[in-house]
This record gives sequence, C-alpha cells and structure tokens, in this order.
Amino acid sequence: MDKNIEILKKQEDLLQFPHFNHSTAYEFGTFMVSCAQNQNITIAISIRMNNGCIAFQYCPDGTNLLNQKWMERKFNTVSMMERSSLLSALTFEQDYDTLENHGLSATDYALCGGGFPIRIKGNSVVIGTIIASNLYHIADHEFIINCLKDFLQCPEAPNFPYTLPDK
Repeated sequence: MDKNIEILKKQEDLLQFPHFNHSTAYEFGTFMVSCAQNQNITIAISIRMNNGCIAFQYCPDGTNLLNQKWMERKFNTVSMMERSSLLSALTFEQDYDTLENHGLSATDYALCGGGFPIRIKGNSVVIGTIIASNLYHIADHEFIINCLKDFLQCPEAPNFPYTLPDK
C-alpha cells in the first residue's frame, strides 16, 4: 500500500498547473471531453473552484443525477482533505480510519477515486478540484491523470496500477 500512496503523492507533486483560472478550466475541461470522446468513454466531468463555483461541467448522455451526487461527494473530499480522493481513501484504509472519526458523513464525502486537486506550481494551496464519474472509481482517477499528463506535457507522472474488478 505504501508504494501506491507514494505514486499518488508523486502524481500530485508533478501534475500542477503553471496558472489556473476559469478560462483554463474551460480549456482543460473541453480537452477532457475530447479525450473521452476519442476513447469512446462515457464520463461526467466537473471542474470546481474551492469557493464552490462550477467552472466547467459536462454530463453526456449515459450519465445522470447519480453521477452528479458522486461528483459532489468527491469534490467535498478533495476540498476537505486537500489531496486526491483516492489518496484519501488509501490513507484512511492504511490508518484504519473512518470518516466518522472526523465528524464527516459518507453521505457528503467519498473515499474513492475520481477527485483530483488543482494546484499552481510553486504554491501548495489547493484552489479547486477536477472530478470524473461513471467508470470504476480508480479508472475515473486515472482518466483525470492521463488527461493531465497530456495537457500539462508531463509524461513522467506515474500511473496508478490497477485492474478492473471481476463482474
């Protein structure tokens, strides 16, 4: 588990924007939509600033209100923990911790992949969240990572090792 946590931390260290504003959110959001369409993936995408403003959102046919609810919970997790929702999930699991230990509810927070913090290089402050929903939760996370790697031209960022669960 430690190796996986280190991979997630390295992703966060490397995948940071040189600058970020609402125009960047639109540019990156449309880039993500294009990637999803090119890969024939049905995935809801949201980019939210920490003040709660939704700077970009795309919910294609095949997604629904349930995806919206998951995105809200993933946003809350990233905003509260200031790390990816997958890193929070693995850290909580490693520490035998629960949301309830922190006065948080699974109704409002999600310990799963699909939420990634937006940071500006040289500044550790999380200013927003990139969110994806509709795939297996680790695949949601990796979709975001692969888009960031291409958009930020950062091929050295590691991927998280996973296999899809048996159906």
